[in-house]
Amino acid sequence: MALLNFKKRDTGAAQTVNPQVEAFLQDYSIEVMPRTAEKVENFRDLLPAGTRVYIAHIEGTPIEDMVATAKRLNAEGFPVMPHFPARIIKDEATLADWIARYQGEADVKQALMLAGGVAKPHGDFHSSMQLLETGLFDKAGFTSLHVAGHPEGNKDIDPDGSTKNVSEALQWKQKFSERTDAKMALATQFAFEAKPIIEWANGLKAAGIDLPIHIGIAGPAKLQTLIKFAIACGVGPSLKVLQKRAMDVSKLLLPYEPTDVVAELAAYKAENPDFNITNVHFFPLGGIKTNATWAINNGGASAKPVNS
Repeated sequence: MALLNFKKRDTGAAQTVNPQVEAFLQDYSIEVMPRTAEKVENFRDLLPAGTRVYIAHIEGTPIEDMVATAKRLNAEGFPVMPHFPARIIKDEATLADWIARYQGEADVKQALMLAGGVAKPHGDFHSSMQLLETGLFDKAGFTSLHVAGHPEGNKDIDPDGSTKNVSEALQWKQKFSERTDAKMALATQFAFEAKPIIEWANGLKAAGIDLPIHIGIAGPAKLQTLIKFAIACGVGPSLKVLQKRAMDVSKLLLPYEPTDVVAELAAYKAENPDFNITNVHFFPLGGIKTNATWAINNGGASAKPVNS
């Protein structure tokens, strides 16, 4: 099976839905930013009922914009999970204020905690574990708390290229999950090859980490776009695969689609029902509508929009 799937644009012919993929895409989630969400007239035209929408909090984005986006999505019927990037949160009072705003204005009950892609912390926090340790999310009655997973490691956390610190952090988060009432899961960075993802997920389970995994998948996009984001996000082995593909001029102008990696993971899940990857989380790098359209074309009933 090909590492990356490139194809000519769909001419409108009906596509046959792979039942394994349909099952695998059940309850998928998608990530937006305030500025990308503004481009979508109505999310109900694109997403299935109850789709969890993560809102990425990029450094410099006002909390007011984040909360307004969460309020809009909640009003359209979608559960919202905003990012809480530790390194851009000044102190515990700021964190408490954010939680209160999200709950009071947008009825938010879920959070994704991560360190955040900032080299120097803006204040007291530098890790998602410190956010969890405040107890503020439990006190506020959050029902779901997700933390980051890294199938290809994370050089911000392990500059030496190992997985030592990442592994220790996951063990801590596993123990925390056992003492919180909130449901916890790992929401991962995107990757493009199924085999390393499967090996990583199985390795976590063997190490006693049984948190459900919501695997990050890059949505359809131009190859140049994928490379740009892979560099920015520190995706390692996958970046090498992309760069190798970029040397083939014939592939440069064709859109990438995640068909192969999703199908391979779906097949493995079908053969191994206890596999700890439970959900797909899309990064719509080529646009929200483009990603949702791919899901609709490939996910059957699992991706049927509310307005359809």
